[in-house]
Amino acid sequence: MNLLARMNSSPAVSAISPRLELGAYEALWLENGATFKSLAEKFAADQTATPSDFVSHTVAEARANEVVTKLSKAGVSRFGIRLNLTGNYPTKLRDARYPVELFYFQGAWELAETRSVAIVGAREASEIGIQRAAKIATELVDRKFTVVSGLATGIDAAAHRAAIHAGGHTIAVIGTPIGVYYPKQNETLQRQIAEGHLLISQVPVLRYASQHVPQNKLFFPERNVTMSALTEATIIIEASDTSGTLTQARAALQQGRKLFILDSCFLRDDISWPATYEKRGAIRVRSMDDIWTALGDASTPEN
Repeated sequence: MNLLARMNSSPAVSAISPRLELGAYEALWLENGATFKSLAEKFAADQTATPSDFVSHTVAEARANEVVTKLSKAGVSRFGIRLNLTGNYPTKLRDARYPVELFYFQGAWELAETRSVAIVGAREASEIGIQRAAKIATELVDRKFTVVSGLATGIDAAAHRAAIHAGGHTIAVIGTPIGVYYPKQNETLQRQIAEGHLLISQVPVLRYASQHVPQNKLFFPERNVTMSALTEATIIIEASDTSGTLTQARAALQQGRKLFILDSCFLRDDISWPATYEKRGAIRVRSMDDIWTALGDASTPEN
């Protein structure tokens, strides 16, 4: 059985070829000037279209073959895709400003349908920030929430590890293709999430491989937008005024998601963003009850 033949499927996608759609989507990303915005506008103009409506089948098959080869060389032996207009694509992801038509994933896709909360923050996090992230992740698990983050160093990794340690579930939305491990020190954690939890990537394999690091860095803030859309709330542990975390803060409010900011952020005199976002509707968290009340989950967790 080949790689794509193992992908999850349902009656809703029986009329389409996942392999063909994957290849077509990758081909669209190789077009000059392609961005999340330009592709979203293309599909918004024809809301019944799938990627293969814009790309010849010959080109789509060729690009699909290239993707399978690259992923195989990277050690990816099993993966799936989720495509808009099919029954297993979460409609909540359409709340993103520029919705993504196709996602790669590894692991248990059903976790995408659970109640989930994102925990995000600085890569160069303080020790107390790491502790706070771990504590909140553990409490979310106690209340049966799935913990979502971006698999970066610092706050992200702390949240993922704490959720796993607490016996819960976690989702990583990464800013690289599946099969790419960034940062390298999180490779073991990424493999653990891909095998026992859920790893999601919206990054096109071939476009990423054809570019250099400066261009590929642009995929990271876009994954924050998706992370917000996937969840019902985002909790910011700590971040500077220039942190990429604020991309997710903006997205959360634009998408109608709840945005929580820890009180400790407001007490810092070197940043101004917490007060700005509170005025826009973010919730200042002085105690965990502020989170549980806003989420409608004020009950005592099970032992």
